[in-house]
Amino acid sequence: MTDAAAAPHILSGPAAPDRRPAASPVAEPTGFAMRDAEAGDVEAIVAMLADDPLGAAREAPGDPGYAAAFAAIAADPGERLMVAAIDGAVVGCLQLGVVPTLSRRGASRAVIEGVRVAAPWRSRGVGAAMVRRAVEIARARGCAMVQLATDRSRTDAQRFYARLGFEPSHVGMKLML
Repeated sequence: MTDAAAAPHILSGPAAPDRRPAASPVAEPTGFAMRDAEAGDVEAIVAMLADDPLGAAREAPGDPGYAAAFAAIAADPGERLMVAAIDGAVVGCLQLGVVPTLSRRGASRAVIEGVRVAAPWRSRGVGAAMVRRAVEIARARGCAMVQLATDRSRTDAQRFYARLGFEPSHVGMKLML
């Protein structure tokens, strides 16, 4: 889906003014592009999700459930699964969801999930470029905020998001089903 093809309910709600300082500029890597994921990208995305101690314990590359999940994400007008490519090769991914809410006077919020960068491309600006692009999309869709969660053990990720202007404002809680 293109940015302009967002469902009308996603665009509802007033956008809040941006009160945060701009994130420190970092140039996008040469040859960087970001696009919506295609079914053929799922294997590379799952490999990135599984490529760390937490992911290795919960992901199962080759499981048919990934294809069904991809189809559900692709069919949902509020969700975008995106990949970052360098000269055409998939090197990163993230999912961006837009959630209409009643809170904040009916403002929508964006949720970033599953941010991963392939090991050879880490610390080279790919992750920052992906997150900045997702924030731009959220802003264009009229979201009042962008939120994300990262595991408390991922201290490097927490510093990364802080450098991009995110603040640890809430306590996250889960109930596994």
